[in-house]
Order: sequence, then structure tokens, then C-alpha cells
Amino acid sequence: MRTYLYGRFLGERKGLRPDLDYDDELLFLGCVLHDVGLSSEGDGDQRFDIDGADLAARFLTEQGVAADRVEVVWDAVALHLCFDVAVRKRPEIALVTAGAGYDLGPSGPALPDGYADRVHAVLPRLHASAVLYDEIVDQALAKPHKAPPFSMPGELVRQRTGQEWPTWRQLMDGTPGWNDYDGYPPPA
Repeated sequence: MRTYLYGRFLGERKGLRPDLDYDDELLFLGCVLHDVGLSSEGDGDQRFDIDGADLAARFLTEQGVAADRVEVVWDAVALHLCFDVAVRKRPEIALVTAGAGYDLGPSGPALPDGYADRVHAVLPRLHASAVLYDEIVDQALAKPHKAPPFSMPGELVRQRTGQEWPTWRQLMDGTPGWNDYDGYPPPA
């Protein structure tokens, strides 16, 4: 819910008007479902953002939501960790990402005086960032393929465990491989 309130606020700061410039219901659905992949029901075999998008789509489809609307929510949930991609998409998708990011650490336009206090009084944070971190890492430790190198979940696991990622060269030189570095000059 905080993601929705912050996403809407950020949209207003860009001059976007609910139900005129974007579908407010789709923004709401994307916001409230964006981390559903961290639930026990959402914990599948993909990264949590993709698991969450799939679960959100199944849920909305079962509720009779039209396929084109489900697709927007799927994109919003799946892309909420991909800021540079999401901000180039339609406003509902961009604002889910912006709102989720703002909820973790408010960067961007300042909220009106007392706004955050009112939001947090009704929707307390309850250690939101710490719980989010633990949920992502716990899922990934149980199913390491959910945290591939260089992904956000992978980076959180690396931070928790201290494990080192393979370098690009190590990944490319692995088996099977194309031997692209055989005979290639080393960097200067």
C-alpha cells in the first residue's frame, strides 16, 4: 500500500493524473502485488520478481480480469527491480517501480510535510527493508538458482554469505563454451 501511495505521489509530481494519464486500478494492483513472489505461495523456481508476476497473473485471471490488464500488472511486477527498463514503459509500470523504490529509500521529490508520518501511522514499516532482505536471501539460499550472479537477489546473497561471483572471463571460459578468449589479446 505504501508503494501505491508513493507511486501515485511521484506520478502527480510528473503531472500524471489518475484515470486520465494512467489506469489507477492497474497501478494499485501492481503495487500491492509487486512482492507477492516472496510469499510461501509465490516461492517458485524463478527469481522472486518473476515468480510474483506469474502468481499475480494467475490470481487476476482467476478473478476474471481481462488478459490485456493482467499483462500490464505482470510487467509491473516482473520489472519492478529493473528501473531503467520500467521507466520506459507505460505509467502504471513505471510508477510501481518508482513507488517501490521510494518505499525502500525516498530519493526524488520531497514528500509534503507530514505525509510520510501519516502514511507510516496507518501502514507501519515493521522493519520493511530488513524483512524484505531476509525473505529474498532466505528464498535464494534454499534455491540458489533464484539468485543468479549479477542479479539483485544474487547480490544480496553475496553480501550475506561473502561468496565471490565468477568473473565475466571465468563464466565465458566455462564448459561448455565457445572459447572466445582463445588467442584474444589481453587488456592493456
